[in-house]
Amino acid sequence: MIFVGTDIVLIPRIAKNIEEQSRRFLNHVFTEKEQTICEAKASPDIHYSGKFAAKEAVKKAILSSKKVDKCILKQIEILNDDSGAPFVSLQNEDLNIGTYQISVSHSGDYATATAVLILP
Repeated sequence: MIFVGTDIVLIPRIAKNIEEQSRRFLNHVFTEKEQTICEAKASPDIHYSGKFAAKEAVKKAILSSKKVDKCILKQIEILNDDSGAPFVSLQNEDLNIGTYQISVSHSGDYATATAVLILP
């Protein structure tokens, strides 16, 4: 079985959350590795937004599979390989139910992501 999740995020909304809540928001949603990756970029807000959209897309794919009842965004880590391509790293073994593929993009005020979950 294949399950798909998609999400779109308004980058200024994520930027506002970061500005108003700072570390509280970042530590609630993003892992230390994700924060390190985003903070190293020229425009961190864009990258936080892309990772947020990717986390939501993965969560939607997971929940649509009906294999898991609950999923916390911080348990879904979006990292990048040496070429910059995003990949999913799960922080909760209960979420390790299949193979994940993701695509992240941003343009203008929006970041979007699509996740595919392939069950064995």
